[in-house]
Amino acid sequence: MAGIHYWRDYQYRTVAQACDRTTTIGLARSKDVDLRFFLPPPALPKVDDNRVLEDEIRQLLSSLPQTELDHCIKYFTSLALRESSQSLVAQRRGLWCFGGNGLPYAESLSSVPSEKLEAYSLQAILKHSRISTHVDSIVSHGGLQLLQRIYLLRKDSQKIQRSIMRVIGNLALYRHLHVSIVDSGWITLLAEAMKSPYVIQTSHAARALANLDRDTVSEKYPDGVYVLHPQHRTSQLIKADILFVHGLLGAAFKTWRQQDRDQRLDESTAQEENYTECWPKDWLAVDCPTLRIISVEYDTHLSDWNVKCPEDNHRKSMAYRSSELLNKLKMAGVGKRPIIWVSHSMGGLLVKKMLVNASRDEDMQDFVKNTRGIAFYSVPHHGSRLAEYSVNARLLLFPSIEVKELSKDSPALKELNDEFLEFAKSKDFKVISFAETLPTQVGSMMRLHVVPAESAALGIGDIIPVEVNHLNICKPKSKDSFIYQRTLQFIIDALDADLRKP
Repeated sequence: MAGIHYWRDYQYRTVAQACDRTTTIGLARSKDVDLRFFLPPPALPKVDDNRVLEDEIRQLLSSLPQTELDHCIKYFTSLALRESSQSLVAQRRGLWCFGGNGLPYAESLSSVPSEKLEAYSLQAILKHSRISTHVDSIVSHGGLQLLQRIYLLRKDSQKIQRSIMRVIGNLALYRHLHVSIVDSGWITLLAEAMKSPYVIQTSHAARALANLDRDTVSEKYPDGVYVLHPQHRTSQLIKADILFVHGLLGAAFKTWRQQDRDQRLDESTAQEENYTECWPKDWLAVDCPTLRIISVEYDTHLSDWNVKCPEDNHRKSMAYRSSELLNKLKMAGVGKRPIIWVSHSMGGLLVKKMLVNASRDEDMQDFVKNTRGIAFYSVPHHGSRLAEYSVNARLLLFPSIEVKELSKDSPALKELNDEFLEFAKSKDFKVISFAETLPTQVGSMMRLHVVPAESAALGIGDIIPVEVNHLNICKPKSKDSFIYQRTLQFIIDALDADLRKP
């Protein structure tokens, strides 16, 4: 059906009305499907006043459970409620906090722009959507319809739309909510988002749809785990998984974009058409179609002044993050197939920590036995000069936990490296390391080698110096560039036996 593009409008509409939920989800996950197969979402009551929408947001947040809350959920929920309109002051007599220990509501002399309120509220709802005992309450109190209203209202804000799709993706992890998600019209909006020219939009939509498609997808993708390939239903046999893990201040998509150009290309050049915002999705998926390509995302901060939640410090340690990512990847079915890890900067330390942890956990042994190779892009195995810089410039940059853990000759880094080398001795997987040779601009005052060659040297495997800086070492200039071609060859060599299997 997805291949039909020659019908008249009424024919598509007739089929759309006849499709059951499973078929509709399947169509949404089909490549190049005609959007006329999807009925418009059910009409929402008109809201002409932002204050009405604001009241609905406040009512939803106020109705959510106050149990099983950590400090950050209380923080974000109270922040959203604190920033709502002055009508709340009158209702609560100037004081309100969520879950007992939240932030007091302080009366403001000026109203907060509705977009700002929505951003605060979405942060709070996103946090609640990660708690299994809270998801039913989000749906039962009209969350699906309210989120849809904001999604349609903020078509000009990709950031807000992505936040909403993250919530829908989290709700889709629970099969008993699928009927409500489909019936509220979200499949139509997700199918439209799958056709977005922006990789971030399509990947968020693909995650939500994959979690809804229980007919052909056995894995579940928790928040922060994104499939770059295949994003549609496919009959292609997947033979291995390749995992991309970004570093400090990185992200699941922007870290792996093509290197930014220094100057504009002539409009007549073909290179412009080949530019990619995510080379694993656009290049590697073509060269290795039998791989499932996953990119993970986690929050990192260069300075504690930028921390989004003051109570979130414990979550930023290497130990916590590696354990959390390992559990998320297991939920996504990683470990059942051969694995290649590709990591940049601090992401490589997380990969090492995950594998060391997995080797000590009976339930995680599949991660160890199925690892075929690890590619490290400027990973500070022995520390980074960035940590030294942040200490020397303490007035400008207050070091975060992540940066402190990267200090040169850090005992924790030495212990991790020793543990990893001992672990790797008896394992049969390949290792390649790329080392930067050009300095990186840090702030407005300094240029330095963030990870010098001696720190990028793991102690096993090949180490290859590349004439790029720390930020660009994971961003090939083109598909023909040395970095990409050498990485591709490494993946093919490491998976040689697995790729040749029928």
